[in-house]
Amino acid sequence: MTKAEIVARINEKTGIEKTYALTMVESIMEIIKERLVNGESVYLRHFGTFGVITRRQKLGRNISKGTSVVIPEHKIPRFKPSKTFINMIKQDK
Repeated sequence: MTKAEIVARINEKTGIEKTYALTMVESIMEIIKERLVNGESVYLRHFGTFGVITRRQKLGRNISKGTSVVIPEHKIPRFKPSKTFINMIKQDK
């Protein structure tokens, strides 16, 4: 599903104009990104938690050259679904 499809579904379900729905969707995404960049997490009840985790430094391999490469410690975004959300998916609903 794309952002445009989400906006269209919001329009269908609520009757809100697509331009307003697009603004709201983009604002929500921007707020989540800002919080993650600042090292904070975002918790949405019955949906899940957006957060940032730190991957430790590790040794990787460049297969084409046959050499070892050090992959430095870095941060990545993470989403952890709530138990309610997980149970909905397990029930195929």
